[in-house]
Amino acid sequence: MQNAHIRSPQHLPAHVRFNEKNKPVAQNSASLQHHEMIGESLATKKTLQLIAKVAPSTSTVLILGETGTGKELIARAIHNNSPRHDKPMIRVNCGALPANLIESELFGHEKGSFTGAHDRRIGKFELAHQGTIFLDEIGEMPLELQVKLLRVLQEKELERIGGNTSIKVDVRIIAATNRVLEDEVEAGNFRPDLYYRLNVFPIQIEPLRNRVEDIPLLAWHFIQQYAKRNGRFIRAINEEAMEMLTNYNWPGNIRQLEHVIELSVLLTEGDIITHIHIPSTTGLHTSQKILLKTIAENEREHILRVLKYCQGRIAGNGGAASILGVPPTTLHSKLKRLGITRIHF
Repeated sequence: MQNAHIRSPQHLPAHVRFNEKNKPVAQNSASLQHHEMIGESLATKKTLQLIAKVAPSTSTVLILGETGTGKELIARAIHNNSPRHDKPMIRVNCGALPANLIESELFGHEKGSFTGAHDRRIGKFELAHQGTIFLDEIGEMPLELQVKLLRVLQEKELERIGGNTSIKVDVRIIAATNRVLEDEVEAGNFRPDLYYRLNVFPIQIEPLRNRVEDIPLLAWHFIQQYAKRNGRFIRAINEEAMEMLTNYNWPGNIRQLEHVIELSVLLTEGDIITHIHIPSTTGLHTSQKILLKTIAENEREHILRVLKYCQGRIAGNGGAASILGVPPTTLHSKLKRLGITRIHF
């Protein structure tokens, strides 16, 4: 009787099918799962195309997207498919380091250059020589350090703290942020010259709620991963559980989906997942369901309402930018970030 509820091919979208073992498989999945990226949505295909175009070059890449969308995975895919793949990719989380340590972490220091500098330290840029440096959460970098980073990017050389010798470095830059850097520039929190230097080849990652087609394949990938890791055998996920996954908003994106699947695998009795353990509001009946939206979703809806009211006019008196209280250039940037095109209004 339980098997009657297993997600069957006729209940799935055309882009996802189950094989004879009730496991979801994608048409042309080999090409779409390239670079460890799993999915069949148009957004995922576009991202793969952008990776393929920029990876062989030495161009700086700026990856934009919400927390949990897999920006580091994109950076790794670019590095692994570049001529530098056999050299190191060094990751720096600019938001996790204290402001007084970031400079030493990036550029290194000489022995005795400050209190506590008992030995010479090689910085991340030197470690990444001839390879790639991934500057995660670049929007968190303090302004005073942005100046020094810009110099390194432009002149391709650095000085360790306490040193007096310029050191040449050959490093490919990939930066990532969940902030809207145009807004940070306008607010005076991010240098415009550094932004333009980083924004050579931008890649915008869509949130998971805009890539519902990817959820079945991602879910099964994580089911297999955590079942194997925990010595479990899971052969399928039933239709009700899959609908819970595809109907949820996923504010934490792929990272949240991964954690939810891990919990569901651990709590499943038997070899079929019949329930997904996600926040209780998603388990309510549709008529009683509390719809929780992210800031980006609320912003998108508000902008669309204003655009429709202005009949699509952006600039000038009575235009959407004027009503929203932002420059037209900022509004254009927001439209691009939120995936709003003229067809929407």
